[in-house]
Amino acid sequence: MTQPAPSPSRFQSLDLLATLVAVVASDGSVLFANSALEDALGTSRRTIEGAGLVHFFTEPHVLQNALQGANSNEFAALRYDAWLVRQNTGEPLRVHVVVAQTDRPGEFVVELLPLEAQARQDREERLIGQAQANKELIRNLAHEIKNPLGGIRGAAQLLEMEIDSKDLKEYTRVIIHEADRLQTLVDRLLAPHRRPHMVGDMNIHEVCERVRSVILAEFPRGLKVVRDYDASIPAFRGDREQLIQAVLNIAQNACQALSERIAAGEGELVFRTRIARQVTFGKQRYRLALELHVIDNGPGVPDSIRDRIFFPLVSGREGGSGLGLTLAQTFVQQHHGSIECDSVPARTDFKILIPLP
Repeated sequence: MTQPAPSPSRFQSLDLLATLVAVVASDGSVLFANSALEDALGTSRRTIEGAGLVHFFTEPHVLQNALQGANSNEFAALRYDAWLVRQNTGEPLRVHVVVAQTDRPGEFVVELLPLEAQARQDREERLIGQAQANKELIRNLAHEIKNPLGGIRGAAQLLEMEIDSKDLKEYTRVIIHEADRLQTLVDRLLAPHRRPHMVGDMNIHEVCERVRSVILAEFPRGLKVVRDYDASIPAFRGDREQLIQAVLNIAQNACQALSERIAAGEGELVFRTRIARQVTFGKQRYRLALELHVIDNGPGVPDSIRDRIFFPLVSGREGGSGLGLTLAQTFVQQHHGSIECDSVPARTDFKILIPLP
């Protein structure tokens, strides 16, 4: 029996969900598809609605059997994993399918949870919690170090004034020099918490161009910097200096990893901007987000630190402070965004995501 066309307002709230949802009739025809499903399939809602939902799966009979079972009241809800076929790319998307009956006979809600997205959301929540804990630890530790450090330096200066031996003065100079070095480190640790968040209108490509000019000045030979910009990205409100520092930290890390390729004249750094749609940060869904990639053709992030690269004082190179990526993450999170890293040999991609209005 053909279902009547649903009232648009009846399912309108489903558009607010980040998960993919379709309301279907017992024969599998789609009565309503929310915007998240529309984006995931890469086709219009008008095309989806009225079509058979089973045809969007690699194994259509599984969903058809589930709907038949639900229609005959064999179960209240059914869960299974399946592959959803994206219409725009043809690539399959792994999803967890939940089929449940609504309060109306012959009408069912099919919820599709992308397994990759769920894993990413869990990872983001874990990283946010770790970043918050790291921030408190760093701030408290830096203050504890800062107070006695000033006393050590002052005592060394007074001692230097009281002694005549050049050899002994050399020791006091070492103390003063190391105290200054530690003071610089402490100041870097405290920098994100001291400086106020200066928000204004900004363009991400101005940020990229500023970073590009600094990188090319530092590495004038052997490095190719590629710009791949989406000019349609709108201006947004943000702290320009913080984002410049965040992107610069990532780019400088990339160039340090590229040292051998730069020496051979084969180093490449790519700045790519795109618009991401229907992005979820910390369980909140945004219609649009800025997507900035910083990609290098270096050796990749070592496996030993891959899961800890945003932790403070973790560095993959000799003599590194291990603060660059930590500060970059802090600055991006202050814009309600996130940083992700995907690294294999010859291609490391740091992706910054920031919600757009």
